[in-house]
Amino acid sequence: MSESKLDKPLVSPSSRQLPDFKKSIKLKYVKLGYHYLITHGMYLFLTPLIVVVVAQLSTFSFQDLYVLWDHLRFNLISVILSSTLLVFLSTLYFLTRPHPVYLVNFSCYKPDDARQCTRQIFMERSRSTGSFTEENLQFQQKILERSGLGETTYLPEAVLRVPPNPCMAEARKEAEAVMFGAIDELLAKTHVNPKDIGILVVNCSLFNPTPSLSAMIVNHYKLRGNIVSYNLGGMGCSAGLISIDLAKDLLQVHPNSYALVVSMENITLNWYFGNERSMLVSNCLFRMGGAAILLSNKRSDRCRSKYQLVHTVRTNKGSDDKCFSCVFQMDDSNGKVGVSLSKDLMAVAGDALKTNITTLGPLVLPMSEQLLFFATLVGKKLLRMKIKPYIPDFKLAFDHFCIHAGGRAVLDEIEKNLQLSDWNMEPSRMTLNRFGNTSSSSLWYELAYAEAKGRVKSGDRTWQIAFGSGFKCNSAVWTALRTINPAKEKNPWMDEIDQFPVAVPKVSTI
Repeated sequence: MSESKLDKPLVSPSSRQLPDFKKSIKLKYVKLGYHYLITHGMYLFLTPLIVVVVAQLSTFSFQDLYVLWDHLRFNLISVILSSTLLVFLSTLYFLTRPHPVYLVNFSCYKPDDARQCTRQIFMERSRSTGSFTEENLQFQQKILERSGLGETTYLPEAVLRVPPNPCMAEARKEAEAVMFGAIDELLAKTHVNPKDIGILVVNCSLFNPTPSLSAMIVNHYKLRGNIVSYNLGGMGCSAGLISIDLAKDLLQVHPNSYALVVSMENITLNWYFGNERSMLVSNCLFRMGGAAILLSNKRSDRCRSKYQLVHTVRTNKGSDDKCFSCVFQMDDSNGKVGVSLSKDLMAVAGDALKTNITTLGPLVLPMSEQLLFFATLVGKKLLRMKIKPYIPDFKLAFDHFCIHAGGRAVLDEIEKNLQLSDWNMEPSRMTLNRFGNTSSSSLWYELAYAEAKGRVKSGDRTWQIAFGSGFKCNSAVWTALRTINPAKEKNPWMDEIDQFPVAVPKVSTI
């Protein structure tokens, strides 16, 4: 193949950019955000009412209370009606208020040093398979040089072996190492007895053996027989937040419970050995990793938990054919299975992101930002003024940003569209550099980075946002319940956190 064809990008430059958020804002997603806001309207109404009543009663003297009692003795009907109303409202309040969901702790799996894969090793192993043409080897090298990945990412043994050995046994071996490694560390941190876990949610998109991954965990840790377990497959890199959302809903109906969420991807059986370029990109970006998260709805756990879940917002664009097919597992022309990334991926991701943040905005933005947004929206939609919609400053709503480390191009575009700083993007960029794209678990490596840097203070709000096949964009908002002391933390960054951040050039030659 000629050099000119080699230099031709996989997709056109316009396709690699997110759409400009200022060009269009759909009102229906704004209304959806306010719909979520008033879902717990009774809770929002009664809380200030109770505060006002208590504040008023606190100003009464004993003489005032005696006069009030003397007055009520002669108004028995009023007393009965008022008491009945008070009991009714109090009962309604306690029955309808959502159970708090606490993140007790989480852990991220760090593979052994033997699994480490430099970019040079990646190219050597790819060449040694004999599966790829010389042109496609050069293509993979160019992707790596521009990917933002560093020299210390990890791949499973079956892929690094010469020759590679992708088989079910090796895939199970990788899954067990990742899941059990993360869970063992989590249980050691939280001192929770596995028998006390009542809910288990596991997500892995491309590896779904029988028995399931969730069954493997139940068997290994001898979890109780009535555990509520779920195994989510095929839901892409955003499945980690789908698992959190599912666990949150389950914790609303199972009182005094612990929920264990395990997010991972499996590389062994999903390495692509063909020569379709749209399928080769995933080889260059995806790496080994996983995370385990322990959630609780026990109010007694608040004092030892790290975070409280505030909001989850899910956006699904699967009804659109272009969105549905932009990340697609399929056979290539030679019958080899891979995941094809469409040239429309960035545009689809941008549309899903815009929808998600438009819905999320009313839930999290300060009133000043919402008023500015509405003023420009009314001017554009009703008064037909030629002005661009105001894009709210999400830095006023969040202290930390954990954006799925899917690839450098996505991070660059999100940084530009949301007007984020290098400091805001640092956890995502450093996670991509150090661990690569670990799929649904990348958000937790990013949060672990912020903790290791000592950035998380009590009351801080963290925004996790991820994209996935289908096409989906999901968000979770957490509030820190305490200041995280990095000296007391154990996470994959602690032994080397002083080395970060590192400079990541736009092109790093191999």
